[in-house]
Amino acid sequence: MDLLEQTRKLCQLYNIKPSRSKGQNFLVNNEVYDEIIEAADLHKDDVVLEVGPGLGFLTVELAKRVKKVIAVELDDRLAEILRRRLSEKGIGSRRSPEAKSGSRFPLCGTSGNVDVVNENILTSPPRLAAKRATPLLNRRGEPRRGELKGRGYKIVANLPYNITSVFLRKFLATENRPELMVLMLQKEVAERIVAKPGKMSLLAVSVQFYARPEIVQIVPADNFWPQPKVDSEIIKIVGTGHCPVQNEKDFFRLVKIGFSAKRKMLKNNLANGYHIGQQEAENRLEKAGFSAKVRAQELSVKDWVKLFEQFK
Repeated sequence: MDLLEQTRKLCQLYNIKPSRSKGQNFLVNNEVYDEIIEAADLHKDDVVLEVGPGLGFLTVELAKRVKKVIAVELDDRLAEILRRRLSEKGIGSRRSPEAKSGSRFPLCGTSGNVDVVNENILTSPPRLAAKRATPLLNRRGEPRRGELKGRGYKIVANLPYNITSVFLRKFLATENRPELMVLMLQKEVAERIVAKPGKMSLLAVSVQFYARPEIVQIVPADNFWPQPKVDSEIIKIVGTGHCPVQNEKDFFRLVKIGFSAKRKMLKNNLANGYHIGQQEAENRLEKAGFSAKVRAQELSVKDWVKLFEQFK
């Protein structure tokens, strides 16, 4: 029985009607699941936060390879079905230690090394015992090969398209940020994240400030059921383990001001946002080494860090 047939039979058995509003398009290609697992570079001592596990096909494979999986599912029905399916797969089930009276997660259930959390990942993110440790970096400021193992947690997610930006900001900006994310995203959004100077956006700067994103694979719409209207891409986001500025809040205020009016030259946005004259804005741009005619989308993260020196 192929994955599409299995998915349809499970939905029929449990009376599941995929909800477009919740982004419920089930992946039905085993080869794509294999690509996700390979991209996640899993080790036996890893802790993985899986967002949107759905029917649990990926959850089971993750559980075979890592120390712990925290599977966060918004849909009440799918969360309960996931617990049942894990039990059917021979993974012992017990009540989560966190699921006590008055707990933030009264609907948690633990199956072996899988915690099923029936919550909204944006409003009630699970407690993650793993604390982020700064990996050793090479001369380019990237984590040395092998240095990520056991140093934090990883995220694997098939995200609903409408929460991508908020989700990324929430988990990349937190003190206990993941060392690596492997995400299934709308193709257009994934390509915005990995954009180069000339096509940069607020989203691209926000992600590349904290991490190195790269496209792993394009996933056409016919790999899902029901089939969405757009193609997707698997994207891998590796944390760099360091922060290029001391005051992130003020830095992102600058970036948001810079992108506030996309069609205008950067000097105009800076003048309006900081309530300074255009000549003053030009002077600060030139001191940072940029043309007075430069536009926000032309600057890399390193360029924004240089410009930030003039707006502290």
